[in-house]
Amino acid sequence: MHTEHNGLPLEGVRVVEFSHMVMGPTCGMILADLGAEVIKIEPPGGDKTRNLPGLGIGFFRSFNRNKKSVVLDIHTDEGMETAKALIGQSDVLLENFRPGLMDQLGLGYAALKAEFPELIYVSHKGFLPGPYENRLALDEVVQNMAGLTYMTGPEGRPLRAGTSVNDIMGGMFGAIGVLAALRERERTGQGQEIQSALFENCVLLASQHMQQFQMTGDIPPPFPSRLSAWSVYDTFTVAQGEQLFIGAVSDKQFRVLCEVLARPDLAQDPALATNAQRVAVRPHLLQQLGETLQHHALETLCEKLQAAGLPYAKVVRPDQLVQDDHLLASGGLAPMQTDTGETTQVVLLPLLMGGRRPGVRHPLPRVGEHTDEVLNALNLA
Repeated sequence: MHTEHNGLPLEGVRVVEFSHMVMGPTCGMILADLGAEVIKIEPPGGDKTRNLPGLGIGFFRSFNRNKKSVVLDIHTDEGMETAKALIGQSDVLLENFRPGLMDQLGLGYAALKAEFPELIYVSHKGFLPGPYENRLALDEVVQNMAGLTYMTGPEGRPLRAGTSVNDIMGGMFGAIGVLAALRERERTGQGQEIQSALFENCVLLASQHMQQFQMTGDIPPPFPSRLSAWSVYDTFTVAQGEQLFIGAVSDKQFRVLCEVLARPDLAQDPALATNAQRVAVRPHLLQQLGETLQHHALETLCEKLQAAGLPYAKVVRPDQLVQDDHLLASGGLAPMQTDTGETTQVVLLPLLMGGRRPGVRHPLPRVGEHTDEVLNALNLA
């Protein structure tokens, strides 16, 4: 089997990916970034994810780097024969299609296991086996089912998280399963089926709230209605309508914040000496701080909070992150040539391994760009 020598942890591992949208491609991207040869199987005309509009426009570029593109029509005998030959020379198969589709095509794990006992087969689904398993799922569906929209929005106004959290995390758990299965295969010589699911993923995100309920008997309130453990832990409006989160989570931090804001009256008020006292009068205290903060310019205030060692954060939009000083200086953004020949900035895995950041090794593949290369190596083309 031909593999590129990249000196990365998964060098020599071949992955064949039957997936679209976000969840499966995220799994494939993680494995590709870590050095695996990931071959993305696209239908004639290409993965429809390439041409999504609106909020989906960035999906393909975000989650398909470092892969090869092979076009196969698996609905034909020839395409199926080629797919099986490729699977036979691969370590891992990834898929994220609707329940039962891969079985109908003859590419389900049950059909492939006898022929390829060493194959590691990863299904990215809406639900793990159980009463819900045949329901169609979307990130927003499971966010509602698993308490995330309830916890995120104000009471009575459930709110979807602002990104595809479960699709992306579901792909991560698929990749974690692959890493464990590769290790286990070294010991047993056998592959296995791995299932990663959106609903169960989101339930894990809600696990601390479930535990809180079991420990206290109280229903956890949505985050906008939560009783904060700290008196100053909020987003304030400063000069010119800019917004800034400030946290002061100890008595010392509260006193330091009062110094930064030139409010010695608050620091010296015996009724505000402890966090418990301040939480008891939190609405009034936040109102007083808000009246002062509206006169402070954002950048100057940030410099003072930074110098004082206090937790703070501007409310940042995603478009502003493209110019983020830390991301640019630390190598968290990297240029990638797109399938149309332009250059775009992509977000790398949030990992340092031995002091290096797994990065972009190849341009984003054009539809079918590697079909001849990969199939010629199979001696089938």
